Amino acid sequence: MLKSRLIPTILSLMIGLIACQPTQRTNENAKPVTIRAAHSGFVEESFQTEVVNLGLEKLGYTIDTVKELDYSVIYVSLANSDLDYTVIYYNPAHKDFFENAGGNEKLEISGLLIPEGSQGYRIDKKTADQYGINNIAQLKDPQLAKLFDLDGNGKANLAGCNTGWSCESMIDHHIQAYELEDTVEQDRGNYTALLANVITRYEQGKPILFYAYNPHWIFAILETDQEAVWLEVPFTSLPEGLSNLTAEETTFNGKNTGFPGSQQNIVINKTFADNYPMAKRWFERVKIPLADMDKISLRIKEGENAQEDIRRLAEEWVSANQEQFDRWIEEAKAVNK
Repeated sequence: MLKSRLIPTILSLMIGLIACQPTQRTNENAKPVTIRAAHSGFVEESFQTEVVNLGLEKLGYTIDTVKELDYSVIYVSLANSDLDYTVIYYNPAHKDFFENAGGNEKLEISGLLIPEGSQGYRIDKKTADQYGINNIAQLKDPQLAKLFDLDGNGKANLAGCNTGWSCESMIDHHIQAYELEDTVEQDRGNYTALLANVITRYEQGKPILFYAYNPHWIFAILETDQEAVWLEVPFTSLPEGLSNLTAEETTFNGKNTGFPGSQQNIVINKTFADNYPMAKRWFERVKIPLADMDKISLRIKEGENAQEDIRRLAEEWVSANQEQFDRWIEEAKAVNK
C-alpha cells in the first residue's frame, strides 16, 4: 500500500523537476511565431523585405505589418526587442547606427542579402571614347571640364548627392584632394532629380558626369560599358573615418573608383537569433543579385511602387528563382532536424 501511494508522489516530483529545467532554445514548431520587421522609406527595401518574408512565411512564421521608420529608430528598436529583423544594414555606412544601438551585445549581422556593390564617378561612353577620358583627374584640364559645364561658369557640373549623405562629403573631399576646385563643382540636392537631368542630357546626346552607386535603377538605364563608363581616381583618398582604406579596398573589376564598396546585410535582434535558429539560417541564405536589384529598382521607379506591386514583384522574383529559393528553404528547415 505504501508503495502504491508513493508512486504518484514521485512522478509528480519528477515532472516538476523536468519542468523547471532551462531550455536551450525555443521550439519553433511549438506555436505560431510572429516576426516583426521594418525598413526605411526606400521602396527597394520594401521589395527586399517582401522577398525575405516570403521565405519566412514558407517556413511557417506569421509576419506582422512591416513598419516604415528612420534608420536610427530601426536599430534602437531592434536592440530593445521591439523588432526582430531588418534588411537595411549597409556596410560600412551603418556601422555607427549598429554600434550606437548596442553593437554585438544586442544585435547580430546575419546574411549578405545584396552582394558588394560599387560606387564612383561615371560619364557617357561616347564622350569617354572621343576624348580619351578615363580618370576624374583629367578634368583639371579646363577644356575637358567645359564639356560637362551646365551653367556656363566654366566648371564641370558633377551630379552628386543629397545634402547630408556620406557620398556628398566624399565627393567634396575628392574635389579638393585631386585639385579640381577650379574646374569641377558638385551639384547636390535630390538624387533622383539630379539623375533625371543626367538622363535627359544623355538622351539629347550631351556629355554627362555623375556619381552613382550600385544597386540602383540608373545601372539598368545607363549600362556599364554600353552607355556609361566608370572613371578611375589617381589615388585613394577619403575623409576621416575612412582614410585608412587602401587602393585595394576601393578597386572593383580592375578600376580604382575612389570609393569603398557597400554591401547590404540583414540585422537581427540577438535574442531572436538565439531562439529561432531556423529563421536565422534563412537570413543567412537568402540573396538577391545586383543585376536583379537594378532591374527591380527600375520597375519601381517607372510606377510599380504600390504595396501590391511590391508584393507581386517579390513573388515574381521568387518564381524566377524557385529552385534556389526552395534549396534555401530546405537548408533552413534542416536546422531543426
